[in-house]
Amino acid sequence: MSTTLEFTGERFVPGVPGEIELEHVHRYAFAQRLVAGRRVLDCACGEGYGSALLAKTAASVAGVDIDGPTLAHARETYGTLAHVAFHQASAAALPFADASFDAIVSFETIEHLPADLQPAMLAEFARVLAPGGLVILSAPNRVEYSDKRGYANEFHLHEHDRAELDALLARHFAARRFHHQRVWMGSAIWSEAGGTDCEALVADTHDARAQPLPAAMYYVVVAAREAAHLPPVAAVSLCSDGNDAELARLHGHAAEVLRLDRLLLAANDDAAERDGWILHLEGLVAERDARLANHQAAQDAALAAMRDENARLAGANAAQEAALAAQERIIDYRQSVRWWLKLPLVRLRAAWRRIAG
Repeated sequence: MSTTLEFTGERFVPGVPGEIELEHVHRYAFAQRLVAGRRVLDCACGEGYGSALLAKTAASVAGVDIDGPTLAHARETYGTLAHVAFHQASAAALPFADASFDAIVSFETIEHLPADLQPAMLAEFARVLAPGGLVILSAPNRVEYSDKRGYANEFHLHEHDRAELDALLARHFAARRFHHQRVWMGSAIWSEAGGTDCEALVADTHDARAQPLPAAMYYVVVAAREAAHLPPVAAVSLCSDGNDAELARLHGHAAEVLRLDRLLLAANDDAAERDGWILHLEGLVAERDARLANHQAAQDAALAAMRDENARLAGANAAQEAALAAQERIIDYRQSVRWWLKLPLVRLRAAWRRIAG
């Protein structure tokens, strides 16, 4: 039964697209010619695809990794290949006899060890490397990989700049040739007839000039005990995925950006139309509020007039009630015995006023 490894960022797993695939595969492709016919140690082999690539030219390949489940996957996937075997061990304590290998390949390994174990790892490489052997090692350039990007890889315990990495290797390998690696987009022109010359240019619509060496995202170092043991290598090594998957991925990203841009423009148009409707509705609401305010003011004025009229009517009613009360008192008085006794005198006075007048 085939097992599937999850990509965690610590080790590359085939099938993960993007720059990481180009970076990892290119290193093994670069090493293939250098290890041809040699007994090879692939230290920190991970999933095993690199050991399988090296086995296409090497006499034999021993893949070593510290993680048991990862090695189980490697044995299951590549264990039937001739001249390939996998072993579980630490890079700082290799289970092999002295001078067992003619070449040691170790890509993106040293930074995963703490600083105090890194010298032990390189000492083990020197111990198991046969006379005349090669070490091909890669490591991230801390300046470009972490410092300038403000990036911290949780799986890297100690990274190096060039000087620090060179000093570590110099303890055991007097001859060292540094190569720079980074994914770098450009255009390629090559001769059908082949050739060995290589040029690198940087150009725009105004000028064309020699391309200076780009800053390394990763260092790939070919090292040996003596300079005479360093093989010739190409000045520039280019690597492209065979089916242009990375280019297709970038084109897909560009198409997705254009699609999202169109959606954004459409959304902006919808938003502008929506804003117009909102302004129209706000105008209607303001007009309604003004009408309601005028109606409320008219109602308030009518209520005030009604209150005034009620007050006037209340006053008139009080006067009427007072007059009625006076009349009732007069009537009551005239109906009394005293009135009837007084009435002849009242009439006499009235007659006298008429005669006197």
